[in-house]
Amino acid sequence: MWHQGVEISQTQVVSREKTIRTSRDTSADQKFCAFNKKDSLDMAKELKEGLKAPAFSLPTDGGGKIRLADLQGQNVVLYFYPKDMTPGCTTEAIDFSGHAAAFKKTNTLVIGVSKDSVERHDKFKAKHDLTITLASDESGAMLEKYGVWQEKKLYGKVFMGIVRSTILIDAEGKIARIWPKVRVKGHADEVLEAAQAL
Repeated sequence: MWHQGVEISQTQVVSREKTIRTSRDTSADQKFCAFNKKDSLDMAKELKEGLKAPAFSLPTDGGGKIRLADLQGQNVVLYFYPKDMTPGCTTEAIDFSGHAAAFKKTNTLVIGVSKDSVERHDKFKAKHDLTITLASDESGAMLEKYGVWQEKKLYGKVFMGIVRSTILIDAEGKIARIWPKVRVKGHADEVLEAAQAL
């Protein structure tokens, strides 16, 4: 093949076409990722008190499964945390477990949610004698629905992760209270007071 007086082989043409397609695909992927990130942030903004909580169905510790649709008629505390076995997450789980009886009196089920596997949840519960339900969202789909999968910064590094947050859902399936960017100390007490007020 000739182009402006220079001979170009068929191999060179094919290679150039592949390069162009790869460049286009990369650009499309970047746009798709940017859209997903914006979409997740938009969903987080849409979560407001008084609105219906997004539906979910997740596997839990002990080989169980939990669906929001099956919890109608009782209050639900969804607390999202980064990782099993870490100091802050362990303290938070122990605090919620310590109030298990009090939450039960208010007809409230406490569910901890992270990306940890069910097997890791089982080990976490056994190690610390936890009495709350732990749900696993390894795909992150439910975390994105609730807007807690966000960009985080630690020691100068930027990465995606779970922002410690809690949502209280009333017996009608509506969001009663939202706690974004939770500080662990005293948090379980505050959530219990809110549940008692429903």
